[in-house]
Amino acid sequence: GQVLELLRGVQRGSEDRRQSLGRLRWALQNEETQQKFVRLDGSIRTLTGLFTSSLAELQLEAARCLHELSHSSVPLVAEACLPVTSYLLTYLSGHSLEFTELCLYTLGNLVVESEAVRKQLLPQGIIPVLASCIQSPHEAVLEGVGYVLSQLLQAKEAPTEIIPLVLDSVLPQHMLRLVCSGLKAGMGAAVEFAWCLHYIVCRHKDNVVLLALGAVPALTSLLLDLASQIPQDAPEGLELLVCPVLRCLSNLLAQTGCQGQGQDGRLLIALFLILQCFLQQHPFLIQEGLWLLNNLTADDPFLCSTLLSLDLLPALLQLLTCSQMATVLVLTVLCNIAEKGPFQCQQLLQQPLLPPLLPLLTLPDPEAVGQCLELLHLLFLHCPEAAADFTRQGGHQALEQHQSTPELQERAQALLDMVRQPSGA
Repeated sequence: GQVLELLRGVQRGSEDRRQSLGRLRWALQNEETQQKFVRLDGSIRTLTGLFTSSLAELQLEAARCLHELSHSSVPLVAEACLPVTSYLLTYLSGHSLEFTELCLYTLGNLVVESEAVRKQLLPQGIIPVLASCIQSPHEAVLEGVGYVLSQLLQAKEAPTEIIPLVLDSVLPQHMLRLVCSGLKAGMGAAVEFAWCLHYIVCRHKDNVVLLALGAVPALTSLLLDLASQIPQDAPEGLELLVCPVLRCLSNLLAQTGCQGQGQDGRLLIALFLILQCFLQQHPFLIQEGLWLLNNLTADDPFLCSTLLSLDLLPALLQLLTCSQMATVLVLTVLCNIAEKGPFQCQQLLQQPLLPPLLPLLTLPDPEAVGQCLELLHLLFLHCPEAAADFTRQGGHQALEQHQSTPELQERAQALLDMVRQPSGA
C-alpha cells in the first residue's frame, strides 16, 4: 500500500511532485520496496517519463530514483529498468555533471546484475558512447566511465562480445593515457582504468593493440616515475594503482611478441623500491611484484645478470619469508638466475645463499620445498663445490626427511646422490 501511495504521489502531477520523488527515492533504498515498486503497473513507465521530462529538477530526482533501483542485487529489478537504458546512454552527453555521473553509475550497476541489460546496451552503442565520455575533462565523469567499463569487462561474455569492441575503439589509448597520468591528474580514474586494462590483458590472448600502443614502455615508465617519487609515506591509495599496473605488465611480458620489451635495468631498481615501500602496509603487493620479476627474468639472461650486477640480491632474499607465495616466487626467480650457468651460480653463492635455504627444506609447504630442491639441483650442477658446503652445513639430514614424501622423494634422492659424490668426481 505504501509503495502504491508513493507511486500515485509521483503520478499525480501536483505541485509537490518533486517532494514525492524525494520520498520515493528514500523508500527505494530498501530491497523489498524496490521489488514491490518494479512489480507495480506503470511504475517504470512513470519514472521514465519524469526522467525524460524537460524540467531539470524533476529529471535529476527521477535519475536519483533510478540510481537507487540500480543498486538492487535482484536481476528482476535490473531487468525492469531495460526501457531506460537508451535514455541513460543519450544523457551521458548531459548538461550537468551530477546528472552525467548518476547516469554512468546507474548503467554500471545495471550491467553488473543483468546479462539482458548488457546484451541490450551493446547494440545501443554503449562502447562508442563511453569512448566519447572518456575524453571528458572532468575527473568525476572519468571515474564513472572507468566504473562502467570495468563492470562490462568482467562480464562472462566479455572475451567474445565486449573486449573486441573496446579494442576496436579509441578507448585503449585513452585508458593508457589516464593510467599513466594518474600521479599528476586523478588517482581515482587511473585506478579504474588500470583494472580495465588488467581485465583486457588477462582475458584476451593476443594483445597486439595494447602492445602497438606502447603499453609496455608506458607502464614501465609509470613504475619508474612512481619509484622516483615514493616518499616514506606514499600518497593515499597508491597501492590500488600499483597492483593492476604490476599485473598488466606481468601478463603482457608473458605473452608472445614481447621478448626484450622489458629490458630496462631501471625497472628492476624501481620494482624493488616499490616493494620496499609497501612491504609493511600492503604485503599483498609483494607477490604481484615477484610475479613481474619472475616474468622479467624467466628467459632473459640480460636481466638476470643486471639483477646481480646492481646488487639487488640482498633485497630479493629479504622477501624470501614474507609469505608462502613469496617464498615460492623468490625461489623461482633464483632458479631463473641459476639456470643461466656457472657464473651466475657463483654470484648467487657468494651472497651466502645456502644458510637461508636450509630452513626452507623443513617447511610444511611441498611447493616451496620442491622449488628449493630445484634451486639446489641447479647450484650443485653448475658449482659442485656447493654440494660439499651444503653437507658441511648439515643439509643432507634435511634432504633425508623428504625421502618419504611422495611428490618430493625422487628429487630429494637425486640431490642426495649428488651430495654423496666426492667433489671433483
